Formats: sequence, structure tokens, C-alpha cells
Amino acid sequence: MRHLRIAPNWLRYFIIMVLVLGVFFRFVNLDKKVFWHDETYTMLRLSGYTTDEVKRQVFNSRIISAESLFRYQTINSERNLSDTIRSLAIDDPQHPPLYYIIARVWVQVFGQTFANSVIAVRSLSAVISLLVIPAMYWLCWELFKVPLGVCWIAIALVLSSPLQFAYAQEAREYILWAVTILVSSAALLRAIRLDSKPKYVESPVFNWGIYSLSLALSLYTFLLSGFVFIAHAMYVIITNKFRWNQTVKNLVVASLVSFLFFSPWLLILMGNFYQFEQTTAWTGTQMPLINLIQSWILQITRIFFDFNGNLDNIFSYFIAIFFLILVGYAIYFLYLTTGIKTWLFIISLICIPALPLVLPDLLFGGMRSISERYLIPSYLGIQIAVAYLFAYQVNSGKFTRRQIWQVMGVLVISLGLISIFVSSVSETWWNKVVSDGNPEVARIINQSQNSLLISNDVGINYGNVFSLSYLLEPETKFLLVQQRNSLSRGVNKMNESIFILNPSNSFRREIEGQYRLRAYPVYVDRYYSLLKLGK
Repeated sequence: MRHLRIAPNWLRYFIIMVLVLGVFFRFVNLDKKVFWHDETYTMLRLSGYTTDEVKRQVFNSRIISAESLFRYQTINSERNLSDTIRSLAIDDPQHPPLYYIIARVWVQVFGQTFANSVIAVRSLSAVISLLVIPAMYWLCWELFKVPLGVCWIAIALVLSSPLQFAYAQEAREYILWAVTILVSSAALLRAIRLDSKPKYVESPVFNWGIYSLSLALSLYTFLLSGFVFIAHAMYVIITNKFRWNQTVKNLVVASLVSFLFFSPWLLILMGNFYQFEQTTAWTGTQMPLINLIQSWILQITRIFFDFNGNLDNIFSYFIAIFFLILVGYAIYFLYLTTGIKTWLFIISLICIPALPLVLPDLLFGGMRSISERYLIPSYLGIQIAVAYLFAYQVNSGKFTRRQIWQVMGVLVISLGLISIFVSSVSETWWNKVVSDGNPEVARIINQSQNSLLISNDVGINYGNVFSLSYLLEPETKFLLVQQRNSLSRGVNKMNESIFILNPSNSFRREIEGQYRLRAYPVYVDRYYSLLKLGK
């Protein structure tokens, strides 16, 4: 595989341009997109407050300003780092604390440097996303043993990927998870490779210790790292032909150390398992099989090209089919032209973390596998397979064939760059999910004077109220109530425009009855509605 360099010279310059643009776009318009539902929960964790504490103090049936909400979206002297960890343990045990610890320290140190808190916290993800460059290079080198070619094309595919770009500008832990997946995978391959070297070269304890530490950090970033470890374990067991040898023994010891290090959070998770089930219950929502299949196809397409839409026209289906064929052929070509120690690792990384999500959806129903963030290991494996295909084909065969593959590689990467450019100047994107409509909702409310927004803490309302507070004019007032409480106070007569965010039928009727006004919809999407009171 040593002939897999980047040729001709113009292709090398193109790769360099992709690297520059990929890095540049990650830091452009960090505050452009809506600070959505889940990101407001990130800030809530950093503030050190629990959801119940906020509900008692904010959802209290009293008229408040946005300033009252920002108290729980910033770091203050009332709460410290231990409160951040406590908040996660109580409310979100499915989210281990590593990213949130780093984010709190980052915002404390650099928060005053940036214009607003959105840029402050999102800039951390942008910086972390740059670590993908050395991590991907290391993994590809361990897999293919080549200094150029596959390594740099894989990096170009990641930096131009609209899917990875979405998480590189989001205040969540998923881009950090991608980095830890790459590092732990590379560390595993390195430890296996050095096991065959003389012991005086490097200590096996040191080599496997690096893997053990990287696996533990990955587990402390996201729980689904457990499935990545299963992929690693299956790879080691199969390549060692199911024999109990020194490499398998080293893997067992390293993994036990990792899980021992992770055991404090496992105990927290088991002790608060009911909350874990409650906060992940949405994954069991039934979804028609055809919708699942469309979602899987769309996810594969978004690795390379993202039109921020669904499969609803001929063009989108054509693009999706092209990338499905490309990915399928890349995996097949990888199997044909590399040894088992290469293709098995990549295919394991693609398939094994995905199967525990896909199979339950097929057998029992649910929507676990439609969340792009859960399948990041699979996306990384797919990108490596496609990078190998391009690196091989642009250097092999007849001149015409090489030219065709050079053009195809440039086309795929260029489509990704176009996607991230469009995404960088957009105020919302598909990954904002339940808050996708918030910019439009905010415009509607901001067009009125002396606006009052009424809502409760049911479902997605809680997070969307905080999301809207970043977009609404400072003079906008909020009247927030808890689900079990009634609206106990009247509306200030100074308020000319009264809006209701996503009310239930009973809550809407209660408001209409109390204020003797009728509520009519002014915005409706698939997630929620905005109503306005009028005569």
C-alpha cells in the first residue's frame, strides 16, 4: 500500500485548500444558528443547576424577563464544578461528565474573550474538532502504514463533511466523542503492532495503558463508547483466531482498568436508572419501516453532502443513490484489496456500534438509529473506507481511469465544502430538530411591542423557552408555569401582544377562559405551535 500517495500535484494543492477551508468554516458564524433545545441544557449543566431547581424558581406563574432565564445559562459564583457534575448525575446520567467539565473550565477561562456566551461555548467544539486531524492521521497510518494518500484524503473528507461540521459548531459532546473514538482505535492498533516487537522497544504496559486511558476517556464522553469497545474486542479476538494469547490477555486487562476507572459513573447510572429511562424514552417511539430506511439513507448521504432536506424529490434520491453506491463499493473494494487486519477493523467500526441501534428498531420498533449523533463511529469507518478507495484509484490503472477517480474525489469533497458553506450562513439546520422553527417564532414575537410569552414545562417547551430567550428582544416578558399548576396571575395590561408556546388543549382553554380572549395559531410545524391571543 506504500504507493497510495496523493498524485498529481494539483490534487495535493486541492487537499491543502480543503484543509484550510474546513478549519476556517468551523470558526465562522458560530452564533449564527439558533442555540437550540439541547444546547440550552448544556448551559444549564454548566451553570450547576438542576431542572427541578429551575422549575421552582422560574416556572412560578409570575411574569419575568429574559434576564431571569440567563441566570441559568451562565456560570456564576453560586455554583461550582461539583454542582455541574451533580446536575448531570441527577438529571442526565446518560451524559457522562468529561465534556461538561472541560466546557465549564473553557467558558470560565475564555468566556470574557468572546462577544457572547454562545460563541464562548461553541468555540470549544470548534477547537476540539481540529483534534480530528491528528487523530484521523494516526488511525489511518496504523491501518495502512502510509504517510500520505489515505491519511490526508480521510482528513479532507472529515473536514468537508457537513455532518461532522454540524457537531463541530454545536455545544454538545459529540465531536469530542469522535476524537476519542479515533484516538482509542489508533491506540489499540498501536498496542497490537508493538506486541510483536521486542519488549525492550517499548513496554507493553505503556502501550496498552495508552489504549486503556483513551477508552476510559471515551466512556466518560459518551456511553455508546461501550459499543465501540465491543467492536475493538471482536476485532482482537477474530484476528487472533479465538486463541488466548498475550494480545488478548493485554486487551482484557486494559479494558478492565478502563471500566474500573469508569465505574463511579456506572454506579451513578445504576442508582439513577429510572431517570435514565425517562430521558431516553423517546428512542422507543414507533416509526414506520419506510421512514427508518429513508432516515438511514439520508444519514449516509449527509456524511458527504447535505441539502438540509429530506428524500422528497428526484434530485435528492439521485444524490442518495450515488453515495449509497459509492459507500457500498468502497467497503467491497476494501475487502478485496486489503488484509483481514485492515478491512475487519474498519467494517467492525462501521457495523458493530450500529447493530445495537438498528436491530431493536427493526425487531421491536423505535427510532434509536435515526439519531445521527449515535452513529458517529460508523460514519468515521465509512469515511476511512471511501478515503482508501479514492487513494487507491487515483494512483492505479490507466491514465483515463485515474482521471475519472480524481474528478470523482474532487466532486465528493467539493459537495461537502458547498454544504458546510451553506450551513455556515444559515440560521438553522436539521440538527436543531425541535428548535428548528425558533428563529421564525422569534421574528413573529419580535414584530409586536410589549410581548408576553406564556408557556409551561411540558415536553420540549422547557428547553425551547430558553432557546427563544436568546432570540427575543430584551423587553419581551415570560409567564411560565409548571404542568401541575394553574395560571394564577393575570396578564399585565401593558402587554399588547400575548403569545402561547405549544399549549395543550386544556392549558389553551384555561388561558382563553381567564383572559376572555381566543387563541389562534400564528406558527405551526411538526414539533410545536405558537398561538396568539386576540378577540
